[in-house]
Amino acid sequence: MYNGRSGGIMGGGGSSRSELLGGATDRKRINEALDKHLKKSSPSTYKDKDSFPSTSTAKSHLQEVESEGSDVSGSEGGDEETSWISWFCNLRGNEFFCEVDEDYVQDDFNLCGLSGQVPYYEYALDLILDVESSNGDMFTEEQNELVESAAEMLYGLIHVRYILTTKGMSAMLEKYKNCDFGRCPRVFCSGQSCLPVGQSDIPRSSTVKIYCPKCEDLYYPRSKYQGNIDGAYFGTTFPHLFLMAHGNMKPQKPSQNYVPKIFGFKVHKKQ
Repeated sequence: MYNGRSGGIMGGGGSSRSELLGGATDRKRINEALDKHLKKSSPSTYKDKDSFPSTSTAKSHLQEVESEGSDVSGSEGGDEETSWISWFCNLRGNEFFCEVDEDYVQDDFNLCGLSGQVPYYEYALDLILDVESSNGDMFTEEQNELVESAAEMLYGLIHVRYILTTKGMSAMLEKYKNCDFGRCPRVFCSGQSCLPVGQSDIPRSSTVKIYCPKCEDLYYPRSKYQGNIDGAYFGTTFPHLFLMAHGNMKPQKPSQNYVPKIFGFKVHKKQ
């Protein structure tokens, strides 16, 4: 079990989780290391950083979270043991994620193909499942931090598969009903609840967007923290399969459109 936010990542001598998230230089170095690993392992699919938030941007947001007091959206008990999955999903900015069942994560069939995409795969998986490792003392602090970053990436890639299952959709349905993903900013959609979506299924290609099932358009999340989440952790399929599975949740298209006027007269479009 993951006890609060402190303790070593891999078992012994590690830094506290707040130090991992708040250390500006270390966080930047670790993310750059992860970037290099991904670029080296799949140069043909790795996108240019101009299309994805830089590591320094993500780092500054993490620092802001820490400086505001707590990076966990819910209440946090002092000595209460919390699983890594629960801790991760309760981080501020991670409200779009649902908690993946550990049974799903433990099934190797569900993780097929992920070992080649994530560095330190085995150690990252152990971290997600709260499995104590005897190799913690063998790792440097930098390697422990890299495992932490790899675990976040691995969880996202597991998450995008899980939310297409019956259990995953049920968890996302509750979030949809509670408007946890935000509302459509379009006036004539009248605050329609939205769904998270990625513009690509390739990791680190673009950030997550919200899809309005009423006007069928995409928008940026309102939160700057949510705006840095990888869109591949939700994928291009989820909202559309979700609405097919829950047809009663699909709203009718808006009947009104904005009409531009000048002194009360409709502005005609140019031919």
